[in-house]
Amino acid sequence: MEQSFERRKKVIYDFMCDDLYVPMKIKEIAIILQIPRDQRGELKAVLDSLVEDGKIYVSKKGKYAKGQADRLTGTFQANARGFGFVIQEDAEDVFISDENINGAFQGDKVEFIVIKSTEGRHKEGKIVRILSHGTTKVVGLYEKSKNFGFVRPDNQRVLNDIYIPSGKEKGAITGHKVVVELTSYGNQDSKPEGKIVEIIGHVNDPGTDIMSIVKGYDLPVEFPDKVMNQAERVGKEVTQADMEGRLDLRKWQMVTIDGEDAKDLDDAVSLTKKNGSYCLGVHIADVANYVQERSALDREALKRGTSVYLADRVIPMLPHSLSNGICSLNAGEDRLALSCIMTINSKGEVIDHEIAETVIRVDERMSYTNVSLILDKEDPEERRRCQEFIPMLEQMSELSGILRENRRRRGSIDFDFPETKIILDKKGHPVDVMSYERNTATKIIEDFMLLANETVAEEYYWRELPFLYRTHEQPDEEKIKKLSTFINNFGYHIHVGNNEVRPKEVQKLLGKVEGTPEEPLISRLALRSMKRARYTPENTGHFGLAAKYYTHFTSPIRRYPDLQIHRIIKDNIRGRMNAERISHYEKILPETALKSSDRERCAEEAERETIKLKKVEYMQGHIGDEYEGVISGITKWGAYVELPNTIEGLVHVANMQDDHYEYWEEQYELIGERTRNVYKLGQKVCIRVIGADRLQRTIDFAFCEDVREYDD
Repeated sequence: MEQSFERRKKVIYDFMCDDLYVPMKIKEIAIILQIPRDQRGELKAVLDSLVEDGKIYVSKKGKYAKGQADRLTGTFQANARGFGFVIQEDAEDVFISDENINGAFQGDKVEFIVIKSTEGRHKEGKIVRILSHGTTKVVGLYEKSKNFGFVRPDNQRVLNDIYIPSGKEKGAITGHKVVVELTSYGNQDSKPEGKIVEIIGHVNDPGTDIMSIVKGYDLPVEFPDKVMNQAERVGKEVTQADMEGRLDLRKWQMVTIDGEDAKDLDDAVSLTKKNGSYCLGVHIADVANYVQERSALDREALKRGTSVYLADRVIPMLPHSLSNGICSLNAGEDRLALSCIMTINSKGEVIDHEIAETVIRVDERMSYTNVSLILDKEDPEERRRCQEFIPMLEQMSELSGILRENRRRRGSIDFDFPETKIILDKKGHPVDVMSYERNTATKIIEDFMLLANETVAEEYYWRELPFLYRTHEQPDEEKIKKLSTFINNFGYHIHVGNNEVRPKEVQKLLGKVEGTPEEPLISRLALRSMKRARYTPENTGHFGLAAKYYTHFTSPIRRYPDLQIHRIIKDNIRGRMNAERISHYEKILPETALKSSDRERCAEEAERETIKLKKVEYMQGHIGDEYEGVISGITKWGAYVELPNTIEGLVHVANMQDDHYEYWEEQYELIGERTRNVYKLGQKVCIRVIGADRLQRTIDFAFCEDVREYDD
């Protein structure tokens, strides 16, 4: 190994090109070539260089083989720090270093090769070709220079500013939030280039911030006139003719239970108990009666895929005249429904069920808050006001507990992260941020909807008809191994048998860490080890719920897959499921599943971004304030602290004034070199807010002790 690097490469490559060469690990190559142990690092550098050149490749078992690596495809996702990952549909994400991005842009479909595959770490790849661009428009902040302008992208995964030539700014001035259409994606030597196609508003104008997110995720806001006109025509009151052939349940006692501000009430529940068995009715708005397949309404609903719930607005899947009108199960009004009526024994087992087209009339519109007041707090005034419903509500609570315990026993995983509730004033400014706690009422509805979804999915699986399922696959073996290695540092173990993990093992782990300092981190890492749930025409079960059969049946106002399966159910009930209809559904369902999964991901990201934005805006009004919080994460750049209201900020090591802190990866601790002061997971701390950046959507904290020392 005394030769120059290029000479060494040639020697090694010639050796591997010999007809007798078989794939070997680095140790075997070193032994055959008589390379001393202290020079094996240099040998690895040579081999890695040959891999990057595409002359050899590394197998999954870490063996170096001659020939080209397999060319794989995926979607490039950039990181604000310059590197990125290639996301594959059914395989592990592959790390791409900044020097191997090869001009790829956020969202591009790319062809890549794996250049490193080390046990326990992300595979590393190199992008070799861009197949298609996934980003055509970018939202950002415009800044004017003398002879040109540029846009700083909101999306931090777009790694470069966009150059705007003179005359392409459409009248934008510095401080405008704009939409840019890309005309060039740039390369190693030049920035991306574009033209402004829309001015959203000035960065300080009310509503501009949320609208920038809406435009950034390409969420459709206005409905086309044709869709609105059709919604007005079909949204008429229920007539006697509409009720013909339906099961009439208007005399059944039933209620809706939703959030106080909900307007699209698409599910009602009823319950009676006789001879030790429960008769549970889950009654869902018959949206398919009003949204006919292939109509303008249907095409628009499929395009949107889901309603999007942002901090200050809802972008509905269907026009309000339907979602808040005839399709909303408003109390005291006749409504068409699709009902799943289940007979459940004392063990929580469904022993009989019926899925029927019905007509219903809800008796009372109840909220999670007032049901909780009745059941949890036994509020005298609320109980007096709703006394006729108390026996049913108490039985609902009883059945809910049985169903929840059943799911726990079979291994259903419950990631109980607190949700954020943001209170806005009339101008959209956040006045409070709080944790949204689950109570008895939210659990009742959750448990009943889950059971209806499972019951419907199981029936249609055994009917062997085309259907849409909500599936959640086994986690990747590699991710579970990484989780297992990580939790061993804290003394926990997760059993992996036959290269797979059972939901009950994850559930046990979450039970063991509950209430411990490391609970937030381990729970989040366990969640990240899971695959994302999606819609598929094949039933492969739901890992997280430990359910063999699962679908989404209960929200056709706000989710397209629910609307689609309602049509299938109605065709079957009415005897219309002939060979032609079966063929039709088999043809359209794969694309429907794919589109719905994609739109769901987009909506979730937009919702997360608006919450992040409003949290930052809220903390901008609290610079200098002190709070108590808990350390929720430790990294080499600092400690993340979560406050009781769910806001999380970073105490950067640069803002730890009392000492220089080193990151001890094994213990997940930050330790002061001089003071030996320790910051660790779950530790209660006092912080002061020192910064909040709306453009970067980041919040900076400092430990109170550090700030006071600095102030002195």
